Amino acid sequence: MSVLICGSLAYDTIMVFPDQFKRHILPDKIHMLSVSFLVPEMRREFGGCAGNTAYTLKMLGDDPLIFATAGSDFGPYAARLDQLGISRDGIKVLPEHFTGQCFITTDLDDNQINAFHPGAMNFAHFLRVADVQQPLRFGIVMPDGKQGMIEHTEQLAAAGIPFIFDPGQGLPMFDGPELLRLIELADYLTLNDYEAEMVMQKTGLSLEQLAAEVKALVVTLGGEGAHIYADGVRHDIPVVPASAVVDPTGCGDAFRAGLLYGITRNWTWAQTGRLASLLGSIKIEQRGAQNHVFTPASIRARFEATFGEGWPG
Repeated sequence: MSVLICGSLAYDTIMVFPDQFKRHILPDKIHMLSVSFLVPEMRREFGGCAGNTAYTLKMLGDDPLIFATAGSDFGPYAARLDQLGISRDGIKVLPEHFTGQCFITTDLDDNQINAFHPGAMNFAHFLRVADVQQPLRFGIVMPDGKQGMIEHTEQLAAAGIPFIFDPGQGLPMFDGPELLRLIELADYLTLNDYEAEMVMQKTGLSLEQLAAEVKALVVTLGGEGAHIYADGVRHDIPVVPASAVVDPTGCGDAFRAGLLYGITRNWTWAQTGRLASLLGSIKIEQRGAQNHVFTPASIRARFEATFGEGWPG
């Protein structure tokens, strides 16, 4: 049975400006900003939260089903998914649009100027959970077109399929009442610490009150690990030190793949959180969101070496 991953597919074009933005932006002229940066280093990566999460989940040996919309330029991404053995049955191609595109310019201080074109992502609501042919055991709703996020949350709940609601970068699209309704429909809620503050401000609820609405609330804390609120207890998940901190892009998606793997196998929250934390650490050691590599055997060995305990189950 498959895990349905509702979210975006995108191409990330990453450019490096070999200087500091602050040396080329005049503070008293930002009202008439017109700047151009020479970027001799550029690379194009496969991205999007659904694609990133499916990538890591597949390496764990699971069966992810991406539920997303793509555009006329989807060919290279489609070939990559085929090479990885990740099903494209849940992806709808809309030839009149582009696949989502993120253009990222980074300076030497790791400051970023981003531009995002959603393209086909805006039409994610064209997909319906009821049309999925494979049997589903679990799901996750990640950042996507607003209407798609709403409808996929409603459809998973109506179908009785347990799922995680992970609003992520899509949070600004929702007001408090909308967020409350989607959280109430979900079984689990994942946020980073900044997003958690936003949700508390929008809904007027504390973390403990939000946790009471779901089976578990997961709040990631970057280099400080994560907190998992479940069964009236806060489980503190330690960060796994990385051999090198190279690129945080996609770390949250790798972490969520660990959550999906552990939850669907009824692992304890400590075990699930540790796997998720380990996967985030493995990802941060590589550039791009889909360039880290491991096998089921190697991740088991690293889990046991890192935590001094056997692989659950």
